[in-house]
Amino acid sequence: MISPDFPCPNGGCAMPVLDTDQFVLRLIAETLFYDEEYEALGNLSLIDAEEQCERYVASFAPEDGLFVLEEATDWEDYEPGEPDDIGYALAVDSREVGTFESADEIAEMLLQLAREHGLAPSITLLFEEEGD
Repeated sequence: MISPDFPCPNGGCAMPVLDTDQFVLRLIAETLFYDEEYEALGNLSLIDAEEQCERYVASFAPEDGLFVLEEATDWEDYEPGEPDDIGYALAVDSREVGTFESADEIAEMLLQLAREHGLAPSITLLFEEEGD
């Protein structure tokens, strides 16, 4: 709480209301990045916790300059409790749902899909392997 003797600009000290939708959209958009210097790529998956698998995967495609959204169609075999357990099965095949010109556009679609299907986010940072 602000002290009563703290000077308030413009005569008021009302705290701004946090717009959680804009906050979440910004986090999603900033997750989907490509760093050319380090050849690092931010990837966001939407996870179906009940089925324990990736449902959607989104990333930036530097070769096209577009953001790509894919829906998983096949998954690796998943055994909970294995040493490399991440909590869900990774997609091994998918179909493209769409491409987007901006991170903001794909962020809106991802938030909509997460809400519609009750999906949770998972962020992965990928690095290009040497020799590729």
